[in-house]
Amino acid sequence: MQWLNAETQTVQSLTESLWQQLDAATFSHPDNFQEALERLLPDLSQRPEIEVDVLSHLVLACGDVSLAAFVRFSADAIKAARENLLKGCTVVSDVSALTTALDQTRLTHLDCQQATLLDNPHIDTVADAERTLWQNDSWHQKLSDLADGNIWVIGYSPSVLMKLCEIIENRGRQPALVIGLPIGFSHAPAAKRRLMQLKIPYLTTEGALGGGLLSR
Repeated sequence: MQWLNAETQTVQSLTESLWQQLDAATFSHPDNFQEALERLLPDLSQRPEIEVDVLSHLVLACGDVSLAAFVRFSADAIKAARENLLKGCTVVSDVSALTTALDQTRLTHLDCQQATLLDNPHIDTVADAERTLWQNDSWHQKLSDLADGNIWVIGYSPSVLMKLCEIIENRGRQPALVIGLPIGFSHAPAAKRRLMQLKIPYLTTEGALGGGLLSR
């Protein structure tokens, strides 16, 4: 037992020493995010370059390289995004906080209009968005009016994604692309699974991962 304790302490000492050396080296050069990210990400050599670029941006947004394993694209998602943005489609966000976080300069350059389903600047959390939606269903008609031909970016409300999936299934509506990344532990995973079953262009994640930072 004494030998085992001594060996454990030696390993811990070596590990601590290694981290001290690595930490000290950070002052000798600037942080290279891209290089570090390439080393940490799983092997993506079989993925198209544009998908790797999207995955890299998503990982940098959340600071968690494990996210890459949970991101799901439809086969036509990237093509749909490129073609419809170049045509100047409307980009619809679920809440104002997400609308204002999008790349306004690029969208203006592409002549893309923006719309917000819950156009209230005071709604900036998932809880606020869900509470507002469940208290008032007047947004259902607005969602229906905006469903076809637009790019949807949903980063807060699982209920919005669920309702959008419902009208796609039941009414044959056809968005240009759905970026469905609401965060949550119950409704959000269910809404994402439903999205992945639809025959439309989409980008989403499996499970609870998501949020406004990833969606923008």
